[in-house]
Amino acid sequence: MFKKVLVANRGEIAVRIIRSLKEMGIKSVAIYSDVDRESLHVQLADEAVCVGTAKAQNSYLNMKNILSAAVGTGAEAIHPGFGFLSENSRFVEMCEACGIVFIGPKSETIDLMGNKANAREQMRLSGVPVIPGSEGFISDVEEAQKVALKVGYPVMLKAAAGGGGKGIRRVATPDDLGKAFVEAQQEALGSFGDNRMYLEKIMENVKHIEVQIFRDQQGNAVFFPERDCSLQRNKQKMIEESPCDLVSAKQREFLGEISIKAANAIGYINTGTLEYLMDEEHNFYFMEMNTRIQVEHTVTEMVTGIDLVKVQLQVAAGEELPFEQSDINCLGHAIECRINAEDPANGFAPSVGKVSYLYIPVGNLGMRIDSALYAGAMISPFYDSMIAKVVAHGKDRSEAIAKMKRLLNELVLDGIKTNQQFHLAVLSDKNFVQNKFTTEYLEKEFMKVWKGDK
Repeated sequence: MFKKVLVANRGEIAVRIIRSLKEMGIKSVAIYSDVDRESLHVQLADEAVCVGTAKAQNSYLNMKNILSAAVGTGAEAIHPGFGFLSENSRFVEMCEACGIVFIGPKSETIDLMGNKANAREQMRLSGVPVIPGSEGFISDVEEAQKVALKVGYPVMLKAAAGGGGKGIRRVATPDDLGKAFVEAQQEALGSFGDNRMYLEKIMENVKHIEVQIFRDQQGNAVFFPERDCSLQRNKQKMIEESPCDLVSAKQREFLGEISIKAANAIGYINTGTLEYLMDEEHNFYFMEMNTRIQVEHTVTEMVTGIDLVKVQLQVAAGEELPFEQSDINCLGHAIECRINAEDPANGFAPSVGKVSYLYIPVGNLGMRIDSALYAGAMISPFYDSMIAKVVAHGKDRSEAIAKMKRLLNELVLDGIKTNQQFHLAVLSDKNFVQNKFTTEYLEKEFMKVWKGDK
C-alpha cells in the first residue's frame, strides 16, 4: 500500500479523500491555489503545497506544478477526485512518466470513453444498448439527414470531442438540420480542434440512471446498486438517490451485467460509472461513461456500507477487490442534495463571500454531510459553486426524504446565499414524493410553479 498520496483537488472531495487516507494510515499531501491557503483540505492534510494563483488553469489544472509537488514531497500516487484533471489522459501519461501512480483508469481508457462517439461505438460492439443514432462519425449534412430520417426527429447533433455544451445542437425538423450541422461542426472545430460529429435521437420522458462499477488489475469486476440522477437543472444533477424505486431486481441485474460486460471489454481499471437513459417501458440506453469517482458516490456508500475511495486506493496499489458481487447488498435508501453557493430567487446567480456562521446538524442515524466549510471560510468566484453535499439514509425512500428535510431545516449557513430552501421545496413536491419525474421535470414543470410562488 502507498505511504503517501497527493490529492489533486480542492473543496469537499479533497477533504473526503484526505479523511479516508488518514483512516488507512497513509500520509496526505494537499495542493492549493493562493486564494485557498486557509481552506479545510489544506488544514487537514499532513503537507500542503501551493501550485499557483486563483485561476484553475494556473493551479488545479497546472499539471507541471502538481507533478512537481508530488515528486518534491515524495508522493507515490495522485488521487484526482472529480473535475479538474480527473479525466485528463495527458496528465495520466505524465504521472506514469514520473513514476507516480494515477488512482484511476489507464490513459487510453480515458481517451476512448472521453470521445463520446468512440465510446458509443465501443458499447454497441460490446452488446450494450445505445441510443438510436449514427454508427461512427458523420462527415456531412447529407449523411446526417439519412440517419435522422431513420431514427426519427427530434435529434441531437453532438461533437465527438464535445464537452461543456459545445458543438451540440437540438434539431426538431429536417429543414433545420443543414444549418445546425454546419454551426455545430464549426463550433466543435473552434473549441476542440476536431470537427467530427455524430447524431442521436432525443429521448424524451426518460430517467437518468447510472451504474457504478469497480474492476481490479486482476480482472475481477463488480457493480453497485443503480443511482437515479434525473433531477437536473441545466444538465447539472441536483438531487441523486440510490436505488431507483422504479427499477426491479431483474432490471438491476441486467444493468449490472451489461455494465460489467462493458468494463471487461475495455479492460477497465479502478472505478467508473456508466450512465443510461431509461424510457417509459424501462428500456435502457447507454449515454456515456465517467472514468472517475462521482459527486454522488456518497449515496452508494450509504446503501452498501463500502468506502469507495479506500477501495480505489487498494486497487491502484495492485490489490484485489476486497469483496465479491455477492457481498454487495443494497440496504435501505439514500438521497443526496447538492448545496450550492447560489441564489435561486435571482436566477441561481453565484454567491460569494465569507461564511459568517455555520451550524451543521449532528445526531441520529442515517446522516452524512460532506463539506469543506467552517465559520470564517471564504467562498470564492473561481471554482464550482457546490459547497456541501447533504446525504440522508433511511429504511426506505419515504424515511430518507423525511430525514433529508430535517437535515436541511436544521442546517444554518449565514453570509452567503444557497439553494437550501429550493431543495426543501423539491422534497415536498408531490411528483417528487411519488417518484413521477424525469430529466426534464425540474425545468419544464416544477420551476414554473416554484417561480409563481415567489
